[in-house]
Amino acid sequence: MTEYSCLIRQVHLDYLHAGASIIITASYQATIQGFVAKGLSEEEAELLLRRSVEIAFAASIGSYGAYLADGSEYSGKYGDAVTLKTLKDFHRRRLQILAKSGADLIAFETVPNKLEAKAYAELLEEEETNIPAWFSFNSKDGINVVSGDSILECASIADSCKRAVAVGINCTPPRFIHGLVLAIQKATSKPIVIYPNSGETYNAGLKQWTKSSGVVVDEDFVSYIGKWREAGASLFGGCCRTTPNTIRAISRVLSKCP
Repeated sequence: MTEYSCLIRQVHLDYLHAGASIIITASYQATIQGFVAKGLSEEEAELLLRRSVEIAFAASIGSYGAYLADGSEYSGKYGDAVTLKTLKDFHRRRLQILAKSGADLIAFETVPNKLEAKAYAELLEEEETNIPAWFSFNSKDGINVVSGDSILECASIADSCKRAVAVGINCTPPRFIHGLVLAIQKATSKPIVIYPNSGETYNAGLKQWTKSSGVVVDEDFVSYIGKWREAGASLFGGCCRTTPNTIRAISRVLSKCP
């Protein structure tokens, strides 16, 4: 095991010790195309993807925008040249590898538009993926996904996918979660997964998170959990800028729930 693998393994353990029951692989922004652009061979890139599953449970697949690293995962604006076929061709091999690497779940995360959700749903069917998946969208207004597409439409795409076992929201400010959960419930009866970010804003130009008035510290997550649970969410966690302490706070609250 390499030094980096050991570090990632320790991070996973930190979250498990904090009370997490699902550990997601460090493959969100890891793509064959990205590794090849950095000088690795396709075989080396595929090996790295497989290794990510050796030390985690749920295989993360980030959006096309995450690969572009230009902030478009938070806007969903890929341009007219990016079609359904473009997205399916881009994601297909990574899905094949992760699905056959021993993962218990495929987590399609930070899905910014309905086109990419449709690409994922079609790929799962075409590849006859035999492990469950969840679709997790992101929003910046609490009404639509970041592209402006209706959260109802996006959730409906996930709901119609036989291999999707949960639908939800990630990397979204906590203040928007309650309304989004209520909206998703109108489109699906599947379990709703939510793992917000800290409430900070990602600056694509600076490639860093910046403070905002809506930042939620770990203790504040406690005050939200009951409301989210009452609204219909059943799986809870934390995304960007949250920590094992966030998970520990969530776990303590859930352990007291009847």
